[in-house]
Amino acid sequence: MTHRVAVTGCGVVSAIGNSFDDLAKALRSGQSGVRLAASTARHRVTVAACPLLESTDLELSTTERALFDPVSRYTVLAAEQALAQSGLANDPERRRAAALYMGTALGGVHSMEDAYRDIWYHGAPPKPLTIVCSMSNAPAAHIAIRFGIQGPNITYSVACASSAIAIGEAFHAIREGRVPCAIAGGAEACVTTGVVRSWQAMRVLASADRCAPEETCRPFSRDRTGIVLGEGAAVLILERLDDAIRRSAPILCELVGFAANADATHVCIPALEGQALAMAGALADAQLPPESIDYLNAHGTATRAGDITETRAIRQAFGNHADALAVSSTKSVHGHLLGAAGALELAVCIAALRERLLPATMHLRQQDAECDLDFVANAPRAGVEIRRVMSNSFAFGGSNAVLVAARVD
Repeated sequence: MTHRVAVTGCGVVSAIGNSFDDLAKALRSGQSGVRLAASTARHRVTVAACPLLESTDLELSTTERALFDPVSRYTVLAAEQALAQSGLANDPERRRAAALYMGTALGGVHSMEDAYRDIWYHGAPPKPLTIVCSMSNAPAAHIAIRFGIQGPNITYSVACASSAIAIGEAFHAIREGRVPCAIAGGAEACVTTGVVRSWQAMRVLASADRCAPEETCRPFSRDRTGIVLGEGAAVLILERLDDAIRRSAPILCELVGFAANADATHVCIPALEGQALAMAGALADAQLPPESIDYLNAHGTATRAGDITETRAIRQAFGNHADALAVSSTKSVHGHLLGAAGALELAVCIAALRERLLPATMHLRQQDAECDLDFVANAPRAGVEIRRVMSNSFAFGGSNAVLVAARVD
């Protein structure tokens, strides 16, 4: 027996909002969370998209503060919101039975860089809890400990596809009856000197727009210069649709399709065929034709090769429907959250469904001739009939993951 899968909670920590409602509001206005980052003698002026949080946003004991890297703090804040919205915050028995599927590309790099700085600059030993702060499964472990989650606890690290794969695997586990409900999503806290310098060395990080820093990330624009890194988290509550209806939980959307594959061609050069096959696979998993998709949230990182390859892959996967399909990259306003990108962008898709809104690709000054789709340029479109959406996540290593969601009336 298979089960339909509902999303009943969504928590968000991002540069454009620290709740699902704030995220939706920012998408309606086209607000950008990209800002100038600190400049030091060791790296060039750059920009980033980081959440604006108060130290009191998450209540932590002295012991907990020693255990929490920013990536874990973001995750627990987002999970707290999602559990409250879904009603599971008040249902300890159901929480205990839930599974955890989380994704992150880099884990607790702030803690690890602090340790290196202590060793090499100050000649001091690292903090005793550096390892448990920096390990990739720390965010999921903190959710389990804080909220009493005793089901399977799995962390995926698949570069920029991490959280999309985590959500997809949770979706399939519930659909197939292996778990009754799940907490799924991802988090990333990657804006550190070492990470920024490493991205700069690859020559794919955007050059800061000094006149308008908030417009630095320009996917599909002819004058795009590359990726803007972001931090944050998005966490979803997934459960059987009939269970959600029975307990009168809010039903934000239904997950209907997921596919993941590998290009198997190059570790950092995207492949059209793999991306197109992933999109086709997600449609097949959902048992939907291409023309049923109303909006596609593109991976759209604003790199030269990536945007062109994805455009061509969308055309191959959608055929004639590609010209009628609304596509956008919201990385233009919230940055690229690496392993958390898929989760945050699925939250964007859910907001699009609920708000009947096509989120914009902001700062699209002059569309690249080789990126020839409807990219919802520069302003969102409101009052649009949107029933089904797709979210693309493509990763270094050649991993591709695609999710499909639908509105439930």
